[in-house]
Amino acid sequence: MSVQPKARRIVLIAEFSIHPIGAGTSVGQYVKAAVRAMSEIPGLTLDVTPMSSVLEAENIGTILEAVEVSHRILRSMGAKRISSSLRIDERLDKHRKMSDKTKGLKRSTNARPYQAAIQRKRSRVARRKLRPPFF
Repeated sequence: MSVQPKARRIVLIAEFSIHPIGAGTSVGQYVKAAVRAMSEIPGLTLDVTPMSSVLEAENIGTILEAVEVSHRILRSMGAKRISSSLRIDERLDKHRKMSDKTKGLKRSTNARPYQAAIQRKRSRVARRKLRPPFF
């Protein structure tokens, strides 16, 4: 009897942004409609940020469906031109969700992203004060 290796669940994380061109400076109504439509896609986890949305799914088809649905919604709202951008991170060696990535980042920075930079600046200033003046 041979033992089959356990199937590894792959999680894709994608960054997606969509912009109707020629709709003016305020595009909130378009983005809200696209986010609302994407949130109804089964198997898709969505995290909205100020500049883009982060999508998470177990297959690329779900990610691409979100892109297609968003374009369809903006066309139905009368957008004459749509620009979108999509970046996909497909990690094959490890099962990692977007929440795992952010937890790891927070843990490694100890939730103080500027602390190290401040400390470096303080030590540089202290070293300057210790130097003898040049005559």
